[in-house]
Amino acid sequence: MTSEITLFVNPAAGRGRGARAAQPAASALRAAGFSVRTVLGENAEDALARARDAVETGTGALVAVGGDGMANLALQAVAGTSTPLGLVAVGTGNDFARALGLPVRDPAAAGRVVAEALKEARLRDIDLGRVAGTWFGTVLASGFDSRVNDRGNRMRWPTGRFTYDLAMLAELAALRPIPYRVTLDDGEVREVEATLVAVGNGPGYGGGMRICPGADLTDGLFDVTVVAACSRTTLLRVFPRVYRGTHVGHPKVTVHRAARVELAAEGITGYADGEPLGPLPLTAECVSGAVRVAGP
Repeated sequence: MTSEITLFVNPAAGRGRGARAAQPAASALRAAGFSVRTVLGENAEDALARARDAVETGTGALVAVGGDGMANLALQAVAGTSTPLGLVAVGTGNDFARALGLPVRDPAAAGRVVAEALKEARLRDIDLGRVAGTWFGTVLASGFDSRVNDRGNRMRWPTGRFTYDLAMLAELAALRPIPYRVTLDDGEVREVEATLVAVGNGPGYGGGMRICPGADLTDGLFDVTVVAACSRTTLLRVFPRVYRGTHVGHPKVTVHRAARVELAAEGITGYADGEPLGPLPLTAECVSGAVRVAGP
């Protein structure tokens, strides 16, 4: 591995934590004997182009500093290559870092873990999801949860976590079942009325909600969590259990495993790693060993 490491930074992540986190992360990498080059970018498109250029020109690793959005952007640069990915998670959700067992909102600790893993070549290959050429590490959300995202993205106030909470309350008031057509691998088309369908490469989204608690990053399969059509009262009863992952024991919840998932529903946007993919229908494939990560 070359000794030059590329630090891929989102200075705006976590209300400015990204900019503050870059220095301790860089210090940890330099202390481990690496030289550090920092990549920013005028916008997401420009940042991704710079990250891809670093990968193509042989950087020793790409270390993303930011939240799940930055991690997702970094995946687009390193997936399918031999360039290792490190994460210094300082965003709002940090679900990909949690799935990898990395420190969250502690840039010095995360920087040390990544630096030591790179120095000792402690790397592992994990699976990613892919939808029409776009990679994701955690969960493809569709249904109630993606409608909450849609509404939250349209809101200008409040900010941060409160945006999501308020958007959720508004969507609860408008709750209605969604007719889905779901195809797992090459099986039959399942027509179901559901509240949501979540396709998990990793277990969580939304900052610790373990919607697919059994998802394994190395088994070559998605966990597909289907929450059947239910009342507001039932959803409110089930929802708090998502943080512990115990909701999967509720009679309204079923879990399937598949390497390829086709989802179709009218008026529903798919989100992966919290980023919009576009309207359904969408087809997600689980790609084994798609990215090499540095960590515990």
